[in-house]
Amino acid sequence: MQVSPSLLSANFANLEGDMEWLNRSECDYLHLDVMDGVFVPNISFGFPVLKHVARICHKPLDVHLMIVQPEKFINEVKALGAYYMNVHVEACPHLHRVVSQIREAGMHPAVTLNPSTPVCMLEDIIGDVDMVLLMSVNPGFGGQKFIEHTYDKIRQLRQLIDSKGSKAKIEIDGGVSLKNAKQLAEAGADVLVAGSAVFGADDPETVIREMKK
Repeated sequence: MQVSPSLLSANFANLEGDMEWLNRSECDYLHLDVMDGVFVPNISFGFPVLKHVARICHKPLDVHLMIVQPEKFINEVKALGAYYMNVHVEACPHLHRVVSQIREAGMHPAVTLNPSTPVCMLEDIIGDVDMVLLMSVNPGFGGQKFIEHTYDKIRQLRQLIDSKGSKAKIEIDGGVSLKNAKQLAEAGADVLVAGSAVFGADDPETVIREMKK
């Protein structure tokens, strides 16, 4: 299991301190949720903040754009040195074009489904992406309750990936903790995004280590 702690839950008054323990931790990525207040009902942080984070974070960046027209920011995400650039299916009417542009820019393309968007929407794109993020809460805010139907969606997505011969990983974001990490893994998840469960812990490095197990 891979773990991608979410910067949304970090201490923004002490980002360098959080990056110090995160860099020495066993986490695999740093998850960056960019919100525009249009596609989702909140605003998080922009590229000036992310440029600073990218300089001090030694982990691969997992950039999740919860914004309209994410294709406009491919160059900015690339400039961060991002490993994954993740866009929402619901925000991209020309999804194949956007996915192709992300790969051409040298990043790994990923796509996200909101809780109410069915897995079947990915049938024609699953072979072109390296990861699919299933939102297990409604996007826009941290600290929400996990949506139980997510387990069924993970199993459906795993079947689709296997049937199409795709190598896409399955990532889960929202309400993830040590309480449900094992069940998510058993359903077929590969990457867990954890915000408050990690950054709010007394010993976040231990939480990451246990979650990976």
